[in-house]
Amino acid sequence: MNTDQAYELLTDAGVNEDISIQTVRRWLRERKIKYVGTVPQNSGYILNDTDQALNMLKDAGVSDRIGIQIVRRWLREGKIQNVGNGRSEYLPNETLSKVYLNNDTDQDKIMGQLKVKINAQEEHIKGMEQLHKTSIDTLIQQRDNLNKEIVNLEYENSDLQKETKKLLKENIELRNQLLKLTEELSKGRKIDPEMIHSTPPPNTNDYRQKLGLSKTSSQKEILAGYKKLIKVTHPDHGGNATAFHYIKTDYDQFRNSIKG
Repeated sequence: MNTDQAYELLTDAGVNEDISIQTVRRWLRERKIKYVGTVPQNSGYILNDTDQALNMLKDAGVSDRIGIQIVRRWLREGKIQNVGNGRSEYLPNETLSKVYLNNDTDQDKIMGQLKVKINAQEEHIKGMEQLHKTSIDTLIQQRDNLNKEIVNLEYENSDLQKETKKLLKENIELRNQLLKLTEELSKGRKIDPEMIHSTPPPNTNDYRQKLGLSKTSSQKEILAGYKKLIKVTHPDHGGNATAFHYIKTDYDQFRNSIKG
């Protein structure tokens, strides 16, 4: 092994640059290595066996545990030609090949366990993703249903507002006609038959007509219709105060007529 190879191996083993240079110089003085250029490069091997590699690393200050790991790697990479007899002080009564084999077996076992854990984690993640997607789909469906319900309520509210305006107009016309008749009577004038004819006579179906109900509607249905209109026209709910007043008056009259 020459100086360049020794320096390269030491730095590859994690020995810092200064210590690597000092160690290479010492080995050169001790004739453990040759000066660069004096050793023929016949093969890719740098070290003769694992024992030599272990001794070299220990001499450079590398710990036993790290040294064994580095030697195993160098053996795999083809930097060491042979496996030593394992009688060095690093591995008493145990060959490096045996350690290498046992370590690989342990590593295979650990790798297998890790793969099992990874597969379990992936399955758990898939389950969580499916649950998340199902929750999102459910929330989207609920949102769409609520939007449809809002649209239906808006349509219904719009129809009620139109019906309220219509009833209000009819009620105002009826009250104007009643005021005219009252005024004529107070002045002692004759009542125009056409005026009397134009004023609709009170009847039990009048409330049903105002509410747009059929003539066969029950009193319970009439009450429900008035309550619905009162709720829509109430000022606290954004309704028209005048419309609310007229509808409330008619509602009270109808209730009194029932009691009477």
